[in-house]
Amino acid sequence: MAEEGTMAQIRHWFVEHKLRAVGTLWATSVAGSLAYNFSNPNMKTSVKVIHARLHAQALTLAALAGAAAVEYYDHKSGEKAKRYEKHVQQA
Repeated sequence: MAEEGTMAQIRHWFVEHKLRAVGTLWATSVAGSLAYNFSNPNMKTSVKVIHARLHAQALTLAALAGAAAVEYYDHKSGEKAKRYEKHVQQA
């Protein structure tokens, strides 16, 4: 792993920790959206919380779609393709 580039190391970490990355993204997006919404004094608190949840939910759905794409790509061409190759050829 020391010979790989930084992007390859990041990709490898993401492949191994997809749900942790999505969860962290969700938590930071909720916190960021809450901070942004609370800077607007003209909205009720309940509306601010609802907006923060909606923003975080949209970002999380996009991250889950990205994680699914990474998983699909990894199954087709990555280490998992080599690991499961013998099972696929038998079928």
